[in-house]
Amino acid sequence: MGLSPRTLELFYDVLSPYSWLLFEVLCRYQNIWNIELQLRPSCIAAIMKDSGNKPPAVLPRKAQYMTKDLKRLKQHFQVPLRFPKDFNSVILKKGSLSAMRFLTAVNMEHPESLEKDEDIVDPQSILAAAQKAGLSTGKAQGLLEKSSTAQVKNQLKETTEAACKYGAFGLPITVAHVDGQTHMLFGSDRMELLAYLLGEKWMGPVPPALNAKL
Repeated sequence: MGLSPRTLELFYDVLSPYSWLLFEVLCRYQNIWNIELQLRPSCIAAIMKDSGNKPPAVLPRKAQYMTKDLKRLKQHFQVPLRFPKDFNSVILKKGSLSAMRFLTAVNMEHPESLEKDEDIVDPQSILAAAQKAGLSTGKAQGLLEKSSTAQVKNQLKETTEAACKYGAFGLPITVAHVDGQTHMLFGSDRMELLAYLLGEKWMGPVPPALNAKL
């Protein structure tokens, strides 16, 4: 009888491009490694406020570096990162609260539908993205309505608070539960360390079995 899968919690926000990168790679490995991946929609703005951190977009040098870094990582990870033309406006003004409430509602009723890479930073694109992810128009509309309920708002708040308790100061974070210990890893570039903690083999962001299909 084999070992039970190790639980990995991925706390993420669609506002974070690095969340998308980590999401894609963990989804690639969830059928290769002995893990149970649990997706945790969270609010990055609340986490940054709680920790005293600031978005890279408000710091010019960080923003310039991030732009170049993501272009390189887009190719390395083979993930089709896309950015809105008004990226700074989205981060600093629009935010992602509506999108993360919707994803929380989806996670509560149809968690399997979260394993898609649709971009829903803009609330107007939520229904279209939900349909592309496999939800019917009726279900998507119902979840969109549910996203404004106290139940969903409280769930998103609780998940975000859980991330803060783990020590989050930004997103994404991966929380690995291994042999009675909890490990919190920040960012999309800790996969090799994660593999070490899990006792698994890291084969790059695009493992050979998947690479053969691309």
